[in-house]
Amino acid sequence: MDNILTVEHVSKAFTNHQALDDVSLQVPRGKVYGLLGPNGAGKTTLIRIINHITAPDSGRVVFEGHQLTAADVAHIGYLPEERGLYKKMKVGEQAIFFARLKGLSRQQAIERLHQWFDRLEISSWWDKKVEELSKGMAQKVQFIVTVLHQPSLLIFDEPFSGFDPINANLLKEEILRLRDQGATVIFSTHNMSSVEELCDHITLINKSHNILSGSVDELRHQFGDNTFELTYSGSADALTAALQPLTSSLVSLNSDSQTQCVRFAIANGAGTRDVLAAANAAVDIRSFVPQLPSMNDIFIRTVNASNQQSSTPPAL
Repeated sequence: MDNILTVEHVSKAFTNHQALDDVSLQVPRGKVYGLLGPNGAGKTTLIRIINHITAPDSGRVVFEGHQLTAADVAHIGYLPEERGLYKKMKVGEQAIFFARLKGLSRQQAIERLHQWFDRLEISSWWDKKVEELSKGMAQKVQFIVTVLHQPSLLIFDEPFSGFDPINANLLKEEILRLRDQGATVIFSTHNMSSVEELCDHITLINKSHNILSGSVDELRHQFGDNTFELTYSGSADALTAALQPLTSSLVSLNSDSQTQCVRFAIANGAGTRDVLAAANAAVDIRSFVPQLPSMNDIFIRTVNASNQQSSTPPAL
């Protein structure tokens, strides 16, 4: 797999605090990569290292096949969680100012900014002062400034805080559009509600350690508990009798006049083929779907297991 960014055994300590401890990860090119973890886990420290704001105590970051340098920051767009705009400046002039800092000419900046202002429906704010904007409005401006110079790597730290559901969804659509156009996105959050909608791959950091990495689809299957839902038409009694020797936790769910539905876990020693064959002999199967855990479930289970492991005293 082609990786745009590789973090190799990075550690970083501050006074009386180990922020990162031997963290490694690989960010595939052209994907949305979720950097997940509770508050204080070390996510922001890692992002600051990737942006060359601070340096690791040990380890290294490889960007586009070479060790990260200060010059590479020109190819990174970073929207930090703590954001700031000059309150007395007009929105348009401030956006042009930041675009010029990213290397765009004034004409390039104006053309691209008007396109983005139209896209995010904020053209009427061009001549307003920043202090007149709501938090969500200001964040739209900051999002635009982050992506305007078309960097190959975008890093968003809690990008949806302060947005109402409609504007949060608008921003999600823009992030996916940027990915589809070839950008790689690192999306940092401790809120799982958007991870399944946005992320192709994730790393979960807890207490300065990488405790889980992988693609979202693979992890959901890995953490699955062999539970399925079967939709069918026919005799519920016949299906129950057929499945009982092969399943556990068999539960009937809501049904309509056409179909019925059951949920169950396949028992140890049985397989999906066995279950399907037994069910097919008893009823007319409409669908057979695995019930996979959400990323929120995986997050909670993995963090809890990691916390329990770290609090267990070493064996004597």
